[in-house]
Amino acid sequence: MIRRLAHRGHGASPVDLSTQVGSVRLPSPVMTASGTAGHGDELARYVDLAGLGAVVVKSLAADPWPGNPAPRVHETPAGMLNSVGLQGPGVPAWLDHELPPLLRTGARVVASIWGTSIDDYGRAAQALADAPAEVIAVEVNVSCPNHHDRDRMFAHSPASTAAAMEAASACGRPLWAKLSPNVTDLVAIAAAAWEAGAEAVTLINTVMGLALDPETRRPRLGGKGGGLSGPAIHPVAVRAVYDVHAALPDLPIIGVGGVARGVDAVELLLAGANAVQVGTATFADPRAVGRVSDELASWCRAHDVRSLGDVIGGAHDR
Repeated sequence: MIRRLAHRGHGASPVDLSTQVGSVRLPSPVMTASGTAGHGDELARYVDLAGLGAVVVKSLAADPWPGNPAPRVHETPAGMLNSVGLQGPGVPAWLDHELPPLLRTGARVVASIWGTSIDDYGRAAQALADAPAEVIAVEVNVSCPNHHDRDRMFAHSPASTAAAMEAASACGRPLWAKLSPNVTDLVAIAAAAWEAGAEAVTLINTVMGLALDPETRRPRLGGKGGGLSGPAIHPVAVRAVYDVHAALPDLPIIGVGGVARGVDAVELLLAGANAVQVGTATFADPRAVGRVSDELASWCRAHDVRSLGDVIGGAHDR
């Protein structure tokens, strides 16, 4: 049964959950997170995708990519370590085969792209230039820890982040820069992305981690290290959003990291996020993104919040 999103209770005042992310207006601040909802309509049997702010699909390269060797996922206390390695069909195949059924659900779509070079970002973006109008934005993933190592990750350098964003402008759509928490000065990198054309930043990607098997004395994942996600990183995400909003209050932010309940979304909004994404929680409960949306609306009604503008950035001194 599909979970229909309900933002109005019996006898309760309606809550305006619409939000603005740069030039993009969303009817809800709750979206899926890239890498956790597949490339297409995989969650459609569980959630009314048209009722979400948007569906952010798994990151795509210009060409097909096989990803990392198995095993790719390891459960950790309060989270998950993954080393999937950005496996995907490539942008052209996605446009032909995966996007059409997703669009038939009525969803607004945010494509996500990645590359191993600046040219790769440009080619992936160019391939999206003629995508349908329902692809409302492109999230530029410059921060995947289970493919790029620390020295090669674009999001660890303001200059390389800016170069990737400039190349991605070939898509002709609003750009969101997905950034890494594994840096010493996230504000500087967010500022560089913004100056290079990003309309918003997505904070955060997974935290770099490693799990070892005491019996084999070897890494548990085929790609050795990977990205930690889930409730364990939620405070890291809240801090990142809070710090970037404090330094760059006019820069729109999408908060992501350990959102499993409506109150988790509220925390990120209070820290300064304009919207939120739900990721790892969907592996345990594919209805999670719809439930978070419903719980957020319930929290707003319970606290006499009529619109998100009364919440966004509310934790900061005025």
